[in-house]
Amino acid sequence: MNATFLTWTLPLALGMLVLAMVLCLTRILRGPGAQDRILALDTIYINAMLLILVLGVYWSSSNYFEAALLIAVLGFIGSTALAKFLLRGEVIE
Repeated sequence: MNATFLTWTLPLALGMLVLAMVLCLTRILRGPGAQDRILALDTIYINAMLLILVLGVYWSSSNYFEAALLIAVLGFIGSTALAKFLLRGEVIE
């Protein structure tokens, strides 16, 4: 890839991901229902994972990719537990 292309697109991507996380945070705080808040929380963890991936490309480090994988797994488990709680009122049967 062209190095000059990455020098301006990676900071732009970081800024857009941070903006998306701030907008999701406002949805969590002002959301009309629990489903909207859980969906915003799910979107925040996906954006955090993407933010870490972009930082890994920006700083050329493979450690960030492992951290992003860990965030993805824990976020999926958390989203599943919250969805089950909304449906049945309990997480563990």
